[in-house]
Amino acid sequence: MQFLRDRFGSAAQVAVMRPGEWSAAYSVKTADADLVARFSVYDEDFEKDAYAARYSSTALPIPEINEWGPALEGFYAVAPRMPGQYIDGLDDARMRRVLPSLFAAMDAMRAVDLPAASGYGGWRADGSTTHRGWREWLLGFVDQPATRGAPGWRELLEDSPTSLAAFEEGYARLRERVDHCPEDRHLIHNDLINRNVLVEGNRISAVLDWGSSTYGDFLFEVANLVFYQPWFSAWRNIDFASEARAHYDAIGLDVPHFDERLSCYTLRIGLDDMAYSAFRKRWEKVAETTRRTLEIART
Repeated sequence: MQFLRDRFGSAAQVAVMRPGEWSAAYSVKTADADLVARFSVYDEDFEKDAYAARYSSTALPIPEINEWGPALEGFYAVAPRMPGQYIDGLDDARMRRVLPSLFAAMDAMRAVDLPAASGYGGWRADGSTTHRGWREWLLGFVDQPATRGAPGWRELLEDSPTSLAAFEEGYARLRERVDHCPEDRHLIHNDLINRNVLVEGNRISAVLDWGSSTYGDFLFEVANLVFYQPWFSAWRNIDFASEARAHYDAIGLDVPHFDERLSCYTLRIGLDDMAYSAFRKRWEKVAETTRRTLEIART
């Protein structure tokens, strides 16, 4: 790509990496560095990546952003290329060995001292957040666009009567269960299983792409693993809820209403995914997510 060759020199080796939902990524190799460059029409994700790097630790390795700014009618960011393989591709045995490191990363997020004036939900580096309360964030999405640049969920699902009815049923159950959810505020990555976590050996080597990060109850992170487990056939025998409960018992952390909170959060994740998949016109995924969400709603 000419922009990158102009920036890093004609001798730089530039190659296309995986496409993302909101950005395109390129590997850049120079005589001195092995880098990843990303491009997006939005600056928010790169800003959050740069800010999140201040929370990096041995348990929660987050690469620094070397530079970011305007480029090509959008924005770009450059970071060191981190070693490891994506957690999504691990088999059952390897995933079980990595779980202690994954839970340790979640513990490190839970321990982050967030800005005192911040609220809940989506956040920006300037301290602003999208909602005043956690339950408000859990329920409020129903009156908002399904994602950036999208219409509301009812409009997205109106061509799929089955999914629309399922959404209404799931949302009703969400409202019934939300009172179990505490107004706790922790750092949540909220996208750990979309090729955003790298693993070396049995340890997390990098946690990438903080664009979906929110402030709220730390159990929401576990709920993502629980909800999406059926899409990972290699993990079909891993009970993430039981593994998480055993971890919290082992470290002496009391988690009241564990089951009720997980149920509420998996519902919220399913409803959000239904609308997002409809926006992307992934109708097979809409159908799969509808079935999964109804399974949770009716439990």
